[in-house]
Amino acid sequence: MAAVFSNLSSVWIPSQFGNSRRFFFKSCARPRLFDKRIFAVKVRASSTAVVEAKPPTEPIVVENEVSSSKSILACPICYESLTLIGNRVLSVESAAGSTLQCNTCKKSFYGNQTHYDMTVSSGAKDYGAPMPPSTEIFRFPLISFLYERGWRQSFSIWGGFPGPEKEFELMRDFLKPALDGNIVDASCGSGLFSRLFAQSGLFSLVIALDYSENMLRQCYEFIKQEETFPKENLTLVRADISRLPFVSSSVDAVHAGAALHCWPSPSTAVAEISRVLRPGGVFVATTYILDGPFAFVPFLRRQRQNIAAISGSHIFLSERELQDLCTACGLVGFTSIRNGPFVMISASKPI
Repeated sequence: MAAVFSNLSSVWIPSQFGNSRRFFFKSCARPRLFDKRIFAVKVRASSTAVVEAKPPTEPIVVENEVSSSKSILACPICYESLTLIGNRVLSVESAAGSTLQCNTCKKSFYGNQTHYDMTVSSGAKDYGAPMPPSTEIFRFPLISFLYERGWRQSFSIWGGFPGPEKEFELMRDFLKPALDGNIVDASCGSGLFSRLFAQSGLFSLVIALDYSENMLRQCYEFIKQEETFPKENLTLVRADISRLPFVSSSVDAVHAGAALHCWPSPSTAVAEISRVLRPGGVFVATTYILDGPFAFVPFLRRQRQNIAAISGSHIFLSERELQDLCTACGLVGFTSIRNGPFVMISASKPI
């Protein structure tokens, strides 16, 4: 998900994209391999077997272990693995009627027609966790409707963003260590990149994660419009970026497209990403940087603190600042690609 809540956005001038590296996808998908290290969730199928016995022996419930890299979801409260009740696998079509249960803190998380709600406040009747405007605005149905109908396209005009296909092409080199593994598209918005990841066949599981229910519903609507879409390797999850519902060291890659500047606390979010990445796992993100001529704007460094306090949106002023953020959160091997204000960064969890 992305947008910029700063009055400066109206004066940004696009720059020409050049000297980009190009990559070409093979016509056939790589074989999907599964990593046995992340078999974390026990799944109890809807056809649960009950063995009748003579009294006073109680019925025996048979739990089915799933040997799949799709078993990475965890309780966002205690980070313990979950038991899936209702379906054997996680997918777009299996969310409705399914329940994810934590056997440690005894909390249950439910799936609806479009996604699993994995927020800490999931199921609360009277309590709601308020978020900054930079997060809440994307929960409006109109914003989710407009996101791929002009909103995201405008990033190329003011911010030098190359466009989804070109950005996907650029990040593929960074994502090589995660090919055939799982990938989390954090703050996925309406699923622009989540759908590209799933259709590429390069990953065994794609999790489209966002805090906005309406963005996830819009993603689901786009998926339904494509008859041949590979629904079996995509799951939609509602979650807080600062409390990711994944088992520690279970995720091969995390992507955050044009989202870093919208997070209420980038350091908390990147620290969570570092926690869930496996050793050698990759973090790839795009955002914008106000350097160059913007460095001469009086009091910009001071004013961005006021902007962040009011809107929850963050302004980055240099690549060094982003590198420092990644290093502080335990990631190494920082690298970046620039195109005017646009920047794509990558860092990985130490092996």
